[in-house]
Order: sequence, then C-alpha cells, then structure tokens
Amino acid sequence: MLPYLLAAIIVFGLPTLYVAMRYREYRKFLAGAFFVSSGMQFYFYLAKIPIPLMWTSAVQSPELSAVRGTVHFVLFLICLYFGWFFRGRRRAD
Repeated sequence: MLPYLLAAIIVFGLPTLYVAMRYREYRKFLAGAFFVSSGMQFYFYLAKIPIPLMWTSAVQSPELSAVRGTVHFVLFLICLYFGWFFRGRRRAD
C-alpha cells in the first residue's frame, strides 16, 4: 500500500505544487477548497460521525477527522495569505 501512496503523491502532488507555486489564482481556489474541507472535517468530529472509506472495510474515526480538519485549516491559512494578500516581487527583465 505504501508504494501506491508514494506513487500517487509523486504523480498528483508534484504537478499540483508546481501549479500552486506558479499561479496565484490556483492558490485562491485552494484556499476556498481547504476552508470547506476543514469545516466539514470539524463537523464530522463534533458530531462524532465515522466516515467509511469507499471500496474498503476501513472507517475514518472522528478523532482523525479533527486532525485532518486542523491540517486543512492551516493549509487554508497558508493559501489565503499567498493567494490573496502576498504580492511577490516583480522581476526586472
């Protein structure tokens, strides 16, 4: 399972990081997506709702939802800052 996870991170994660670093509008989109995701994860934690994972018999615990919600909220703050408020230096060519 670990090799598949690492392959997925490389195949999907690296291009996403490249696009997020290069395009400001993408960071704005990610800020909104992380905000919604963190809110949903905190709701699942507060309501004590276990989340079944598709095509497996595994279930995500409400405690893991709290951890994921916290991580997504931190990512929201980072994307919010760099997408909306931070102005990079202009290059003089």
